[in-house]
Amino acid sequence: MQESKVSRRLREATAPEVCDFIYAPRLAGFAEGFPYLGDVNKAHVVMLAEQGLIDRAQAAALARGILDLEAAGPGAVPLDPLREDAYFNYEAALIERLGTDVGGRLHIGRSRNDILATLDRLRARDVLAEVLETLQQVRATALEGAERHAATVMPGHTHLQPAQPITYGFYLAGVAQALERDSLRLAATLDSMNQSPLGAAAFAGTPFAIDRARTAELLGFDGYLDNALDAVASRDFILEGLSHLSLLAVFWSRVAQDYFVWATHEFGLVEFPDSVAGTSSIMPQKKNPVVLEYLKGRSGHIAGLLMAATMTVKGTHFSHSGDANREGTRGFWEAAEESLRCLRLLDLVLRTAEPEAARGLERSARDFSTATGLADLIVREGGLSFREAHHVVGAVVRQALDAGLPAHAIDSAMLDQAAQAVIGRPLGLDAARVGESLDPTANVASRRSPGGPAAPALARTLAAARARLTLERQRQEARRERQVQSQARLDANLRALIQ
Repeated sequence: MQESKVSRRLREATAPEVCDFIYAPRLAGFAEGFPYLGDVNKAHVVMLAEQGLIDRAQAAALARGILDLEAAGPGAVPLDPLREDAYFNYEAALIERLGTDVGGRLHIGRSRNDILATLDRLRARDVLAEVLETLQQVRATALEGAERHAATVMPGHTHLQPAQPITYGFYLAGVAQALERDSLRLAATLDSMNQSPLGAAAFAGTPFAIDRARTAELLGFDGYLDNALDAVASRDFILEGLSHLSLLAVFWSRVAQDYFVWATHEFGLVEFPDSVAGTSSIMPQKKNPVVLEYLKGRSGHIAGLLMAATMTVKGTHFSHSGDANREGTRGFWEAAEESLRCLRLLDLVLRTAEPEAARGLERSARDFSTATGLADLIVREGGLSFREAHHVVGAVVRQALDAGLPAHAIDSAMLDQAAQAVIGRPLGLDAARVGESLDPTANVASRRSPGGPAAPALARTLAAARARLTLERQRQEARRERQVQSQARLDANLRALIQ
């Protein structure tokens, strides 16, 4: 009778269905995890040697074996689903080279549980760092566009109805500000998750005199998770990262929806180059916004991955289990990969969308989005409360609509007529001032309060946002540099065992 390849406890070989449906799919991602598994093994061997848990010759042999496998690449490790997972296949390849007595000593003082937990943190750390850096580039693109289009007037909408004039640059500054919060959330997760589970073993520690702080240092962690049970049981950083990616996806979908509407023939507020559009197989006039549809569609997929992960983990015990720590994490990698694609597409949208400046200005002048500016003028110079001014302007807008007139056709005579009907007296405001209050460019220029679209206010917003982005990029570069330095120390310490 054929026995298990990984345990004498199991007297039967693993069923083909288990190999085909569980173990083989897990091994499909072996190449991605191979460098991280090699680093974990390097750190562990260095620590075992320093602690005297293996002798000098054993340490040198293990170090050579690990470096030889690293040089040969993941293809040098035969992948057999009967060995269950990546670690057992890696260990088998090492033992094949070094023998059981030496190769088998690599597993002193640890378990697949803490190895897997460490691999997840190392890989997620790199993945989230790449997402963060890509997101920072999208923010830079949005800020560049905001500065370039600070004076490009367009209608602003609420409830998808004309509301108040803004500028396209003001809109892009808002996009950058929202993405900044996504950046800060990801950065906070990168900082909080950078703790090592290695040395927790199965979940209850080990009797061997290991040095968890040393392996944490060698792997570029800021420290180690003190409680061994929590170290292997928890993947909250995965759920946290997925939550952040889901929030990010929800936001980029809203931005895509704005562009989706603006690019329609009916709105005509932005135009995209043909290079980012599709067409129809039957309707030759079509120019379809395929990038925007992709961005909107994929956001739902990412939110679904978060829900799937959460529902998978919620019914598990607070310990290591396959459903919590394998099935519960699988959606994160897909979500992160998809987020990287979508962020690059969002960057493409922000770089290539061109506002139809003349049409935006004309729409803003006609569509009554300047009515609030007229109400503000009445409050300042007509002596009315805002609510009274609101009623008067509402009446004159109704009068213009009934007469088929655009907003910029409203004059002081029409305003006096409306005021007479609403408050019983004319306002007698200067005709030029009434006309100015209904001018969209003047409307924008008047909104100088902090955070507003007027040029001075927007300039302050953009300057502060650029400064914050520069600082955040410097912090991320410092994170990356710390990882590079720790990798160099790890490799140097391992090679020192061979000399």
